[in-house]
Amino acid sequence: MSSGPPTPSAPPPGAPASTAPPELSSSGPRKRRRHMGLALAVLVFAALGGGYWAYWANVGRFHVETENAYVAGNRIQLTPQVAGTIVAVHVDDTDRVNAGDILVTLDDTDARVALDKAKANLAQTVREVRHLFARTRVLTAAIAVRRTGLERARDDLKSHEYLARTGAGSKETLRHTRNDVAQAKASLAAAHEDLEAACVLVDRTTVTGHPRVRLATNELRAAYLDWRRTRVLAPTAGQVAQRSAQVGQRTTPATPLMAIVPLDDLWVDANFKEARLRDVRIGQPVDMTADLYGGDVHYHGRVVGLSAGTGSAFSLLPAQNATGNWIKVVQRLPVRIALDPGALADHPLRVGLSMRVSVDLHDQDGSRLAPVRPNAPVAETSVYAALERDAQDLIDRVIARIPTIADTSDAIACASDDGSTLAATTDGPPDGPAPSR
Repeated sequence: MSSGPPTPSAPPPGAPASTAPPELSSSGPRKRRRHMGLALAVLVFAALGGGYWAYWANVGRFHVETENAYVAGNRIQLTPQVAGTIVAVHVDDTDRVNAGDILVTLDDTDARVALDKAKANLAQTVREVRHLFARTRVLTAAIAVRRTGLERARDDLKSHEYLARTGAGSKETLRHTRNDVAQAKASLAAAHEDLEAACVLVDRTTVTGHPRVRLATNELRAAYLDWRRTRVLAPTAGQVAQRSAQVGQRTTPATPLMAIVPLDDLWVDANFKEARLRDVRIGQPVDMTADLYGGDVHYHGRVVGLSAGTGSAFSLLPAQNATGNWIKVVQRLPVRIALDPGALADHPLRVGLSMRVSVDLHDQDGSRLAPVRPNAPVAETSVYAALERDAQDLIDRVIARIPTIADTSDAIACASDDGSTLAATTDGPPDGPAPSR
């Protein structure tokens, strides 16, 4: 006999009516909670998306940011201007110095010997040149004496010629008188030649402007500068770094001794991806923070220029994309940002520190290219300007200590080829035209 599915038996009399299973009765509220959760999530995501879109539309699209930014500055390498042995080092790493401070001292024994020799040489040369000027006056006086002797000989000749015509004088005496006149003429001509030769050495010049004195002056100036350069000075204020100078070290003009970093003249090099530089212009404001101080300290600056090439273009081994397989790599272009001096003074930075940079793109009036810089130095120092002035003061003192015999500014009479005199002033231009003959 076949058996089918069991049929439910009727409930006994007085039993309560049967209810639905628990899982069926709770499915409705669970679905409603699920729908409400999904709707809430959709609203949250929609609100976040709307807020982000509003931020991007009003703020985000007007800013470009990068953390690939670092502090940069000038690193002034100090090298001696003369060779020598280091006898003293006055500063060390991390020391701050002012412009004109002595950093390193070289042995100046040889330089002092050369300086004393140059001073003696200038004094001797000035004396010799003044002797040349005095010789022209001596020769001028000798011409006057010999001209007087010639006139006296001519007078004697006239007297003896008269006596010879009257028979009162002898022919031999007349012949001797004529010889005396000829000798006086030759002596006067020789004196003119001597004066002409002396004038060639001093014509149209002065004692201080004479070529020999100028040569000795330049030798003294060079010796003085070499002596002063045995003290290596700081060309600008800053902090000492990379000191390699050691006492006893033999240095040459190409030997680096240390570096000076001016911490009040720093900037930031921000390396932006090329696609994010579309709206970057010169003069746009920049907000920056340094990892050194955290996000509480903000630096303000402005864009001063974009580099002429990417970092890979100026690398030691630039990429060669014309050969082999090629894979596109997004390039970065350095952007120079000037820092506000006030914030830099309150919170000093160091070269190489990391920065977070945000450029405000609202102002689009600036140029993509920097303007042509006027013909003026970017940086300069006046530390070495006093050297030339001090050297000239020393030269003037050396010349002033030499006693003068006569005023060499007077005119000197130079003889011409025909025996006449030629005025040659000693205060004329040294390169002026020669006097006519």
